[in-house]
Amino acid sequence: MVKFSKQFEGQLVPEWKEAFVDYWQLKKDLKKIHLLDNNSKNTLIKNNHHNSLSSDFLSSLKGGFSLFGHQHKDREAIHVHKKLASSASKGDVYETELFEQFEDSDAAREFFSCLDLQLNKVNQFYKNKEKEFLDRGDCLKKQLDILVELKSAFKQQRDKAANSAQDSTEDASIDCRISCEEDSVKERIEQEQIQDDSTDDLEKDEVLDSSRSEEMGESRRVMKTEDSKLRTLSGRVFNSQGKNLRINIPLTTPSRTFSAISYLVWGDLVNQSSNNCNPEGSKLRVNKTKLHHAEKMIKGAFIELYKGLRYLETYRNLNMLAFIKILKKFDKVTEKQVLPIYLKVVESSYFNSSDKVMKLADEVEDLFIKHFSGEDRRKARKYLKPHQHKESHSVTFFIGLFTGSFIALLVGYLIMSRITGMYSRHPDTAYMETVYPVLSMFSLMFLHFFLYGCNIFMWRKARINYSFIFELPPSNELKYRDVFLICTSSMTVVVGIMFIHLLLLMKGHSYSQVQAIPGLLLLSFLLLLVCPVNFCYRSSRYSFLRVIKNIILSPLYKVVMLDFFMADQLCSQVPMLRNLEYVACYYLTGSYKTQDYGYCMRTEHYRDLAYAVSFLPYYWRAMQCARRWFDEGKTNHLINLGKYVSAMLAAGAKVAYEKEKSVGWLCLVVVISSAATIYQLYWDFVKDWGLLQKNSKNPWLRNELVLRRKFIYYFSMGLNLILRLAWLQTVIHSNFEHVDYRVTGLFLASLEVIRRGQWNFYRLENEHLNNAGKYRAVKTVPLPFHEVDEED
Repeated sequence: MVKFSKQFEGQLVPEWKEAFVDYWQLKKDLKKIHLLDNNSKNTLIKNNHHNSLSSDFLSSLKGGFSLFGHQHKDREAIHVHKKLASSASKGDVYETELFEQFEDSDAAREFFSCLDLQLNKVNQFYKNKEKEFLDRGDCLKKQLDILVELKSAFKQQRDKAANSAQDSTEDASIDCRISCEEDSVKERIEQEQIQDDSTDDLEKDEVLDSSRSEEMGESRRVMKTEDSKLRTLSGRVFNSQGKNLRINIPLTTPSRTFSAISYLVWGDLVNQSSNNCNPEGSKLRVNKTKLHHAEKMIKGAFIELYKGLRYLETYRNLNMLAFIKILKKFDKVTEKQVLPIYLKVVESSYFNSSDKVMKLADEVEDLFIKHFSGEDRRKARKYLKPHQHKESHSVTFFIGLFTGSFIALLVGYLIMSRITGMYSRHPDTAYMETVYPVLSMFSLMFLHFFLYGCNIFMWRKARINYSFIFELPPSNELKYRDVFLICTSSMTVVVGIMFIHLLLLMKGHSYSQVQAIPGLLLLSFLLLLVCPVNFCYRSSRYSFLRVIKNIILSPLYKVVMLDFFMADQLCSQVPMLRNLEYVACYYLTGSYKTQDYGYCMRTEHYRDLAYAVSFLPYYWRAMQCARRWFDEGKTNHLINLGKYVSAMLAAGAKVAYEKEKSVGWLCLVVVISSAATIYQLYWDFVKDWGLLQKNSKNPWLRNELVLRRKFIYYFSMGLNLILRLAWLQTVIHSNFEHVDYRVTGLFLASLEVIRRGQWNFYRLENEHLNNAGKYRAVKTVPLPFHEVDEED
């Protein structure tokens, strides 16, 4: 049977761990009571053994006077006082008074003091979170009412247009009357320049009401949005339910970004000045696309709210169970009847007696069924209560099967390559130039993927909520067993094909006969990646492609955690990308037919493209930093951008040095690479990992650590420092004896992949602790409709 402490830790909300009952501390206090009781009992037996008869007589005599009073004392061993806190926001505070049976026990007093503290903490946290979710629910219901009204108006407008035989190709929209007293782009830029430092948290918009168009004149409007980090596409005001409202659509896609840019650039040319304004004003067209985006935002907000309400129910149930368990243990250790007394207080406390969360959860579910799932309860539950994939024993079986097959094939391949001398200092040049890049590319890719599976395993073991941080839907989330299965099966196929290819060459087949095999292997994996058939983790494959698309089109897409995390992975896979570019060039240009493997390196355009591939991951990451700075306005993102610019400069210096082996370029490589390495190490340790804090209770680490053993952090910092210095290979040009330089390059590239795998764990650990410090367990979804004050 699993111990309750393990069960408790496994089911609690990771980001709220500090707000749960400190069950482990209570067990420590209870252990002290147990030890003290044992010691006192042993002492009492030794000292009073000769007075046992007289003691029994006195005890029986005392019990004879008042049996009822004795029972009352057992029943009233403690009394819990309910006090009103000094601050109204804190609600009731509980304090336990100990009677004669515990008067001489400091350990018992310490236990109940801690127990009262935990009860008060749970009540306060539950009350705060309940208020937060109730306010969010009220806001969402208002948003939904506005959406329903706009959709109804849109439907009426469309029906009216159809009846009046208007042009069917025109996009129907709701015409909301607004005034045309709008600020020009130049005026808005000037307005933004005179704002104080808080302008990063303000959104620039024209706030105009048709009923007050003449009174407002040419005054400028600046409105603070609910989520100040999101720039918006639509800034005009319409009237709904007697209120002036604005639709705010975040610039998360290229189409919205281009629309916003065109709106800012051409706004002055399209808008009329206030002096020439038509008294009736202009019209804001709220079309179907905007309504669809608004509906999608509100739907996502309802899903996150429901998730938060379920977390709060889990919080209540687990804490209630923890109180029951610890009180039962206390009664067992002390042989007193405290459980009924204290449990009655816990049951009547706020966190257990309030039913507002359950009522709101039922209301949210009903609203979601009515408005977002077409009265289909089963469909609604798929969104609100998604099922986790059950882990199958067959997955574990196939992991073992493919692992054994991979090891056997790899050993056979290495023996044959040793016999043929393929990887010696003077190998078969054609093989190393055409086949080895394919094997190297797959090796680096699946090594990285394997380390990601190890990361998932460690994150789960350390209770790091990586699914929430990456915003992974349950349908797309890969478990670590799934990742290991993909790695072992893929590498079994790759090494098996390479084994057959090398075997054919050993049997006398010419390169022209077997040259297409590596290319077909690469093509098959690419086709599998984009295959639309629902097998082999299709949802995860398509999610991966979407992330790659977002990275390539940076900075047009809004950057989320998963996007820049994946872009960082690509920065460690530059050798793999260069091999991919070379192999693609070799087969797409038809060089494999003539075995002209030097064509891609001789042709200037392809050679320049190979160098450009070395810069692309750093460029994409720098553009993501620029986009985050634009969205959030934090200078930290610009400083981070400088890190990737320094990496690009270092890469450029290395490329130039490879062309011209001169002392000048060598010195430049050393200087720029050293500066870039120091820059990267500082960002790794301080920003990404949150370490090297001077005043931390853990020297040179941080106050909160997920791993219990501190030396692991020191070791990881030292290892990261060593692996960051891999660029010295460019200067030293060291090679293993009797091994081709390309094998040495693969080994060094593997070290960088390993460094990135280690970096991944601490990066997410730091992100998780930041979320836990703010108790962020659900995503805050921005809402589309915002009320505009009349005085704005």
